[in-house]
Amino acid sequence: MMLKEAISAAECVALQLASDTERYAELGRKLRSTSFSTALTIARGSSDHACNYVAYLIMARLGRVVASLPMSLVTLNKSPLVTRDTLAISISQSGQSPDVVEPIRYFRDGGATTVALVNDIESPLAHAAEWAMPLRAGKEQSVAATKSFITSLVAGARMVAQWQNDPELQAGLEALPEALLEATRVDWSPAIDVLAPARNIMVVGRGISFPVALESALKFKETSALQAEAFSGAEIKHGPMALIEDGYPLLIFATRGPTQAGLLQLATEMRGRGAKVLLAAPSDVAERDLTLPVAATPDLDPIVAIQSFYVMAAKLSAARGMDPDAPRHLSKVTKTN
Repeated sequence: MMLKEAISAAECVALQLASDTERYAELGRKLRSTSFSTALTIARGSSDHACNYVAYLIMARLGRVVASLPMSLVTLNKSPLVTRDTLAISISQSGQSPDVVEPIRYFRDGGATTVALVNDIESPLAHAAEWAMPLRAGKEQSVAATKSFITSLVAGARMVAQWQNDPELQAGLEALPEALLEATRVDWSPAIDVLAPARNIMVVGRGISFPVALESALKFKETSALQAEAFSGAEIKHGPMALIEDGYPLLIFATRGPTQAGLLQLATEMRGRGAKVLLAAPSDVAERDLTLPVAATPDLDPIVAIQSFYVMAAKLSAARGMDPDAPRHLSKVTKTN
């Protein structure tokens, strides 16, 4: 089921891109005409990783600083947060968790602009937000989010493209369904050979690829019971380096852009220390171990990169004798306060 749903992401993205066009344009006009002193994301799990991607796009393209809200400040501490001139963005597959819904309601009641990118458009979160934008992923039955994560990234990029009014990014989005289909066909079997017997792994990214590292580490834990930690390529030398020993596996996402050169250098250095490096990079990088598909523009590369990863992750789970559709101790909808 996980593999089937992951592969269906291209179809879901095509549906989303064909829907709600005027609503996104209207949201873009609203964002361009509103002055924000604060911008926040509100999410958990895979949705929080999607928020990391959207926050990066907003900061890199629009120059607005975006922070991740510790939801307990609202739900447990009842802190008197200033809501005026605030943009609050939430992403959720189910839209059910109280610690996501309550902060959005709090900020909306305080006059903030609230946006929910949510798969269940009839959920409490969708009703709490001023702007509820459907992901159009359809019902997701696998506990491990795949197509809903990819459609979350796309919805966030659509919002940014309309906010910035950028024709190049908009055109790149339109080309995503075909790029996603191609990404499902990329051969990542060398990763399965390395990771089927592994006990742990570091997943490394930087900049726009770091949210993909975070999501991949979560999926390794969730579907393969593989102890995985995600690190920025800029942070790995600040302490995590002490874990590196002969044969230690590292998956490095070296997507295109200004952070790529440093990640390629890191891969070379880690190989010199004896690590078993799985360097995921585009086809023009000769030293790659795994081929990263590319999108029409580098800012969309993480979306096709995670598509290739999901296909591999589902197969890895089976290779490790596990069922990716029934992770231990987990359920599809998690409700926290």
